[in-house]
Amino acid sequence: MTVLLLSDIGFDAPAALLARYGLELVRVAEGEEIPGSYWGECEAGLIGSRVFARPDTPVHSLLHESCHLIVLPPGRRAAVHTDATDSVEEEDATCYLQILLADELPGVGRERMQADMDAWGYSFRLGSAKAWFERDAEDARDWLSRHGLLPG
Repeated sequence: MTVLLLSDIGFDAPAALLARYGLELVRVAEGEEIPGSYWGECEAGLIGSRVFARPDTPVHSLLHESCHLIVLPPGRRAAVHTDATDSVEEEDATCYLQILLADELPGVGRERMQADMDAWGYSFRLGSAKAWFERDAEDARDWLSRHGLLPG
C-alpha cells in the first residue's frame, strides 16, 4: 500500500487545520532537505511552532509531527527542534489526536490514517492502529481530555 502524500490532498486544508492550533505549515521545495525532520527523507519536520513538509511528505507524518506540537504547552513549543518529546503519554496522545484530526482533512479520514500508520510501521500492542484506537487508547483519550485537546 502506498501512503497518502501531501501532493494527493494539497497544502491548503492542512495549513488551515494547523493554523487553528497556532501552527504554521511551511512548504519545502521538492528535493530540498526538510528542516527539523527527525526521520529525514520526506518526513515532516518541527522547529518551534512551524511544521515543515514537501509535496512528497506523507500525510500521516505531517499530522503526527503537528500533533506533537499541539499536545505541548505553548511555552514548550518554542524550544522544539526536530524531537518534540520523550514522554510516553504525549506520544500516545499524539497518535490518538493524529487519527482524530485526519477526519478534518478532505480525502483522508481516520480509516485511511490508521491504514497509513500501519503501512509506515507504527507499532501497537494489539497489532494495528485501528485496534489500538478502538480498544486500547483510553489513556491517550483521557490525557487529551484532561488537557482540553479533544476536538469537537
